[in-house]
Amino acid sequence: MPPEGIDSLDADSLKRLVLSLLAKIDDLVEQNKALAARIAELEGRAGKPPKTPTNSSLPPSSGQKPNVADAAATKRSRKGRPGAARELCANPDATRDIYAERCACGAKLGAADQVLARAYDHVELPPIKPVTTRINLHRADCRCCGNTIIAEPPADMPPGSPFGPGIVALVTYLHGCQMVSYARLAEMLEGLFGLKISEGAIANMLARAAEPFAECAKTIHETVRNSPVIASDETSARVKGKTHWQWTFVAATAVAHLIAPTRGKIVPTEFLDGARPKVWLSDRLLAQCNHAEAHQFCLAHLIRDAQYATRHTRCDGSEAPMHPLAHRLQRPAQCCGRTTTDACASR
Repeated sequence: MPPEGIDSLDADSLKRLVLSLLAKIDDLVEQNKALAARIAELEGRAGKPPKTPTNSSLPPSSGQKPNVADAAATKRSRKGRPGAARELCANPDATRDIYAERCACGAKLGAADQVLARAYDHVELPPIKPVTTRINLHRADCRCCGNTIIAEPPADMPPGSPFGPGIVALVTYLHGCQMVSYARLAEMLEGLFGLKISEGAIANMLARAAEPFAECAKTIHETVRNSPVIASDETSARVKGKTHWQWTFVAATAVAHLIAPTRGKIVPTEFLDGARPKVWLSDRLLAQCNHAEAHQFCLAHLIRDAQYATRHTRCDGSEAPMHPLAHRLQRPAQCCGRTTTDACASR
């Protein structure tokens, strides 16, 4: 609006003009603030790596994997080292000698003049399938006395369970050592060997296998119990949703293992069954002490304790040894109501 026209405006028109100009000024000020904040943000990012899931709280799904070509270009070369290969079998089950037959020129090559150029092993499993043997027991009437006699079943294939000792050993190993469940055992036996076994049959099989294992365990326990030196240790274990303890009693020629619902002294006492060895080796757990004529603390525990055998400085300047189990209890000796590992908090 030209200056000469301003004087002709009335008060209301002039007021609306001023308010309009003030509103535009406020908008420009807000835009300037936003631009200044954006400039400051961009300047702060200068020289910093972009945010990724590895250096920020971004979720893993937001990360972008590099292209194969880019990853290969940035991959560092490995240091050279001597190559390693599988050693040849000392006693192969079979050997095949392969001779060259013809040269590239077409000449025939004789086997007598050829020497060994290279040898390698080819390892393969033969087709594994269950072998089913039908046992037919026949009977006959004695012509002398008239009694009916039935043939005795073979000792290596007795009646009862149809599964032989090889299958029992395999199921026991997979379940007891490899922790394969009943359902997966049934699936594995059918998938690998074409052998259909129900979970109930597996349970019965393992129950029968427990008897000879229990007899072997008695022999092992007796061997350890009568040894002059026994070492013991225990650790927690979960059994059917409850806390139990795994105990091991070690001798020079045997190791006895058992699981008990308690960590108390009653476990080694009942295991010894009145026996008293010459030396007992264990940690400082009271339940594992006073079971022999002499006791030896575990050397590994003693070495560990020696590493933490530091001294504590009191507020008055005197020194006192730390608690012997400070490194295990996560608490040092106390002084003046405060705790510290090196010196009092007031020093």
